Amino acid sequence: MSLKKNSEKPLRIPPWLRIKLPEGRNFSNTSGLIGDLNLNTVCQSAKCPNKWECFSKNVATFLIMGNICTRNCAFCNIASGDLEPLDPTEPARVAEAARRLELRHVVITSVTRDDLPDGGSGHFAATINAVRAAMPGCTIEVLTPDFRGDEAALKTVLGARPNVLNHNLETVPHLYEAVRPQADYEQSLHFLKRAKELAPDIPTKSGIMVGLGENDDQIMKVLDDLAEIKCDIVTIGQYMQPSRLHPLVKRYVEPGTFDRYAEEGKNRGIRHMFCAPLVRSSYNAAEFV
Repeated sequence: MSLKKNSEKPLRIPPWLRIKLPEGRNFSNTSGLIGDLNLNTVCQSAKCPNKWECFSKNVATFLIMGNICTRNCAFCNIASGDLEPLDPTEPARVAEAARRLELRHVVITSVTRDDLPDGGSGHFAATINAVRAAMPGCTIEVLTPDFRGDEAALKTVLGARPNVLNHNLETVPHLYEAVRPQADYEQSLHFLKRAKELAPDIPTKSGIMVGLGENDDQIMKVLDDLAEIKCDIVTIGQYMQPSRLHPLVKRYVEPGTFDRYAEEGKNRGIRHMFCAPLVRSSYNAAEFV
């Protein structure tokens, strides 16, 4: 999908989304460490609005397998293009970064690598094992792609025993063709369902964004679907346009509405709902382990 500049007038950003940048040296220290170890973070690549806060707390979400994706989701700031081979030293470098940052909860995500026979699941497992060897006391959360529905790849990741298995639905089914044309809602839902069936003791997690053109009835249907497959943790946050080339925000959802989403999810039996405008998949992730 090629991106082109939007001709529509963007909505005014509401006051609850205006971010005050924290002060202190921790931000530059974290950023410098990531650079020294030649690592990628989703905080930087995806232009996460919480980057300043998290880096200032010595927290980062590691992005493995490069920073070029084989897919081109409309909402995402991570580029597609020429792919590079996997770096076998990357798992050890992620582990070293986690050790130096003294993380108690490590979140590992990746670009989607449909070019790889196993979708990169073996690299996920190697990274989990490296972090656990370096920091036996920390917990590990992985945010994985769908591996094209390959159950063997899912088993490879689960076999490394992460503490949380996360796979985001990202949006409502109605918007997949426009927003995630190379993904499939039912496949992602089945991925989460099988993860729970294969490893019932490993919590599953998923998340969506609002503001892409969905309505609240569609969001409730997603919560119904996640509750039915016994998903343990669900995040809902506000979509924010990464650049002028990305889809415009269709609506800004007020904080009180996010509170209602959380209540609706809990009423459906979802154990942990984390819903707020600036919530992202890995934001304050340690609180739910």
